[in-house]
Amino acid sequence: MEFDDDTARAVDALRRSRRLGMSEAVNELIRRALLVQPDRPPFRQRTAPLGLSVDVSNVADALEVLEGPITR
Repeated sequence: MEFDDDTARAVDALRRSRRLGMSEAVNELIRRALLVQPDRPPFRQRTAPLGLSVDVSNVADALEVLEGPITR
């Protein structure tokens, strides 16, 4: 396998410190990365009143009202 220099150093360091094989070390590093949760605020959908009253129970009808007659 061919890795970038920083990745190869991390794999080599883990292999030496824990006496692991190549696949075990790579899998361990991947598992660690999968557990990291980025620090970011939770997603919030922003809404704004548009002043429209459109029945959206039928998507095709709503699109026709908003975008005009659909050519088929």
